[in-house]
Amino acid sequence: MTIDELFAAAGRGSVRATGRLLSMVESPRRDEVLAVLGDGTPAAVVGITGPPGAGKSTTVGALVGAYRAVGSRVAVLAVDPSSPYSGGALLGDRIRMAAHINDPDVLIRSVATRGHLGGLAAAVPAAIRLLSALSYDRVILETVGVGQSEIEIAAVADPTVVILNPGAGDAVQAAKAGLLEVADIVAVNKADREGADQTVRDLRAETAAPILKLVAAQGDGIAELVAAIEAHHRTDNPARRAARARAQILSLAQSLLRQHPDLGRLAEAVAEGRDDPYTAAERLVVPTDS
Repeated sequence: MTIDELFAAAGRGSVRATGRLLSMVESPRRDEVLAVLGDGTPAAVVGITGPPGAGKSTTVGALVGAYRAVGSRVAVLAVDPSSPYSGGALLGDRIRMAAHINDPDVLIRSVATRGHLGGLAAAVPAAIRLLSALSYDRVILETVGVGQSEIEIAAVADPTVVILNPGAGDAVQAAKAGLLEVADIVAVNKADREGADQTVRDLRAETAAPILKLVAAQGDGIAELVAAIEAHHRTDNPARRAARARAQILSLAQSLLRQHPDLGRLAEAVAEGRDDPYTAAERLVVPTDS
């Protein structure tokens, strides 16, 4: 099937065609797919991030249920580390979202980072554009939650929801990792555990973002989280959208520069003292004939 035929089939609800198109946007054929997409209203993108074990996938599953209850078509992109052997996503379709796996209006897709600097797969912006063109109302972007690289989610999502657990020092650790700098909403999951109230108090000293308490596994607090997400969507404006676009461009440009064919030659010149890093950086961005 041609890309046009795949797009038409995906528009009729073919999960197989949608999967093939998503695979293409992770490949060198990305531009071919983007070329067939027309202008349209972008889907609302919600970012979910936080440290491992915080309950991100459980929260995402509960959010999917809430959005489906009001008739929204939902896509989940779970950004995973790349396998060092196959380059594919390690975690595959999330078992904790299995309740939605047979729903034709829910798409769950793992996207490998494939070494992209910052942890967010280079294919994600293209995948979001494709899913918007296929009439998905919501895209939930879940990142793997390891390290400072997770702040890159803010370049794509609005809002970014940071999921944390009760525990001594969790708020401080999140602040040190840079997560709270990009948090539009903070949710303390597993809030039925001891220490939840103290964690909320600690977080209020670290961030001005709204702070909610959840027990995602039981659905407690999900309605409040949905309301907070909707309230944030309503405050979006052209300046914020432009800022997110700038961040996406810079992130992807940085990845391209890391693959630049002249990088090795310039690095060797700097290492041997034949050039300085400032001049080399300028040559990398604006190549000269010399």
